Amino acid sequence: MSYIKTKITHFFKLVFPSTYTELAVFLFFIVCYGILGSYIALHYRIIFDNRIPWDAYFSFDNRSILMTGGSFERHPLSYYFFNWIREFSLFISGGKMDANFRLTLAWLSNIIITLNIVQIFKYLKNIIQLPLWLSLLIIMFFGTFSTNIILSFTPENFTYTLFLLSLYNYYAAIKLRKEEKIPATALSLAGITIGGLTITNFVKVFIPLIFEKGIFTNWKKFGNAAIRVAVAIICFVLLYLNRIDFNYQNIFSKTNQQYEKFSNVNSMPTWDMILSFFFGGNILFPGFIMSDKHNMKGFNFKGLYMDLYSSPLPYFFIAILLILISWSYIKNFKNKWVQVIAISFLADIVIHCVMRFGLHTSYIYGGHFVFAYPLLLGWLFFAYRSSPKIMSFLTATVLILFVYLLANNIFRMTEFFWFMENYYQ
Repeated sequence: MSYIKTKITHFFKLVFPSTYTELAVFLFFIVCYGILGSYIALHYRIIFDNRIPWDAYFSFDNRSILMTGGSFERHPLSYYFFNWIREFSLFISGGKMDANFRLTLAWLSNIIITLNIVQIFKYLKNIIQLPLWLSLLIIMFFGTFSTNIILSFTPENFTYTLFLLSLYNYYAAIKLRKEEKIPATALSLAGITIGGLTITNFVKVFIPLIFEKGIFTNWKKFGNAAIRVAVAIICFVLLYLNRIDFNYQNIFSKTNQQYEKFSNVNSMPTWDMILSFFFGGNILFPGFIMSDKHNMKGFNFKGLYMDLYSSPLPYFFIAILLILISWSYIKNFKNKWVQVIAISFLADIVIHCVMRFGLHTSYIYGGHFVFAYPLLLGWLFFAYRSSPKIMSFLTATVLILFVYLLANNIFRMTEFFWFMENYYQ
């Protein structure tokens, strides 16, 4: 009984704030995101409108995800998860899909994104062991990312995926620091939750195992890791097949349709989509464009999308940030924690930039990888902790980037409110 109690205690300390500073971080962001999400939920119908299945803003599929969990080939097990989210929200709202229903959805997203911020803060403080002031600066920078702002009130797969990936990276980092293996139960649970919400993230669960001590020099350890991976894969596959009544042929046909649909957009230069959408739009809001949409049942509505950057300054911002994280990777090349983050990030670069899947709307996929930015920045500071001049330079650079990011994203959010005011009251 004491063993179970200890495990539960460790779980809560892992997921939730466990110190006063972590609690302060949680309270600060939950107030900021909570005010934003509550106002949008109570005054506008953009978070959930039963007539609008998808694409009300930035290609998110709020209603579709809440009602069906999304397409089974990309989101294998999210159907079950969002059933709970929907039923809980309906319970709070008395069975009505009204403002209270939207408010509940917004607050669930608000709490999850705030916990995501807390996970990054814990990683910076406990794994990288940065000074408190520097950890706070980096998470303030991270908390202002467009992905975090939008997902803080958006009921979508990406919202929960971002939290789960941040949590798992922190958990895996703890295990690597203690030179402990990730148990089969934890590996399976991570695979089911992370891969179940978005299948392309399934492989990320196994990346930390590559860096377990002696994994490639000790056959016993390698065999143990192989068994753990096999157990996680079997659990996931069985649940996936059960979800589709074991009609596995549908997976291949639907996946191919999705790839063809989302990978053949040639209306914009590839390099610009990579910079403006994949590396940029999930951090620094570009301008917005509107389009006329319909739900194929006679209801017309306006959709909002991100545009390419229109001035040199945003490109300059993104270029500096990419230089910083590339610098961090090169400087910390032999650091196993950095390699875990970088390989995970590389998987998304291949999927979206090389294979071009969803590249024209890749700003929505930030929930799969934006946590890499603050962590790599943290490791860059760590690498130069004994060099005051470089530390000062890096601090000044991040501070300038943060000020610009904050000003830009606040301005763009005023445009987002104008859009809601005119079309979603």
